[in-house]
Amino acid sequence: MTPYRPRELTRVVADALADMPVVVLTGMRQVGKTTLLREEGLFKDRRYVTLDDFPQLEAARGNPEALLGGDAPITVDEAQRSPELLTVIKRMVDRDRRPGRFLLSGSANFLLLKNVAETLAGRAVHFTLHPFNKREIGGGLPSEPFLVRFFRSLDVPPGSVRPLDSQEVLSGGMPPVCLARLRNPGLWFKGYEQTYIDRDLRQLSQVADLLAFRHLMQLAALRSGHLLKISELARDAKLTVATASRYLGLLEASFVIRRIAPYLGNRSARLIKSPKIYVSDSGLACHFAGIDSLDAAANEPLRGAVFETYAAQNLASILEARWPKARLFFWNVQGRHEVDFVIESGRQTMAIEVKAASRWSQSDLSGLRAFLASTSNCRAGILAYNGTQPVRLEKRLWAIPLGLLLS
Repeated sequence: MTPYRPRELTRVVADALADMPVVVLTGMRQVGKTTLLREEGLFKDRRYVTLDDFPQLEAARGNPEALLGGDAPITVDEAQRSPELLTVIKRMVDRDRRPGRFLLSGSANFLLLKNVAETLAGRAVHFTLHPFNKREIGGGLPSEPFLVRFFRSLDVPPGSVRPLDSQEVLSGGMPPVCLARLRNPGLWFKGYEQTYIDRDLRQLSQVADLLAFRHLMQLAALRSGHLLKISELARDAKLTVATASRYLGLLEASFVIRRIAPYLGNRSARLIKSPKIYVSDSGLACHFAGIDSLDAAANEPLRGAVFETYAAQNLASILEARWPKARLFFWNVQGRHEVDFVIESGRQTMAIEVKAASRWSQSDLSGLRAFLASTSNCRAGILAYNGTQPVRLEKRLWAIPLGLLLS
């Protein structure tokens, strides 16, 4: 059995329990929530209940007061399976708002489930556990993330770093795959897809045509890292726009995809206002899209988009756990310029363009230069390339290896 790996989000959740009566931890199925709640020393003294266990689920539905009774703080795993339990938690919290009473987890985004969100409004703080990031896999958690240090100081450490191995990106961050527990990751991803459709999806909503839903899921993976144009996606999936929108909402509620909003901090009239879509794990994106190699020699046309997807999942994880006041956007001026990611913290920003190759050309810098020229509060533009050496190219513009950027 693989030893427990600490997660970047642990300290944030523990600190929230010291202040809030209800803390909610959500994330994709199999991303490691249960392992974190059961194995992390900071949470081991809590009483643990999982609604994946049928007797406990029946107890939650039939007599939730008894299940939640007692003074000991309690952890309820897969809590979204029993809305009745959440109503009781609301009443208990309204009577006694002691911090740390309830730690809830689930594989569905409570904030996107209307009744649940309304029940917990004003009583809970929500966190998302993302797939393992590069720092967690490599054991680099004691150090401050490079992104945070660089945004503050604009200092780059001397020396070279190892470039990202394409296998790291192909594996993604789902624990059984990225921690090298499996001989056949493709088989695991196939089982994950089947379990998600057969179980999680049915818990969230009734889907009449599972084949159409699966097709849309694959088409969304092929668009990971691109602008979300629902009408085009619906057309290709042979669905109505309303049905495609509902299916995308289900994928988002279960954390299979995420949307990143455009940065609209300046006044360009042609700024794109549609979000970008990403599969939440690069390994899962490769599975859905039928990609089995990301080696440069394979000439995979989606290689750049998958590297960008990997960067997105790492950036989202780092910001959630270590830079909560920062927000992640992208920037696009229609038909002219774009930047893959914009991090905004306070009134300042940092722009990041991701490139899967180990070299770059001047054209790769055009979007960053345009953003710097139009955004006076941008501290730095970064070309994140898959090389080994950080280089300062000009004022406010750097080329930084992906391996360093995500460390």
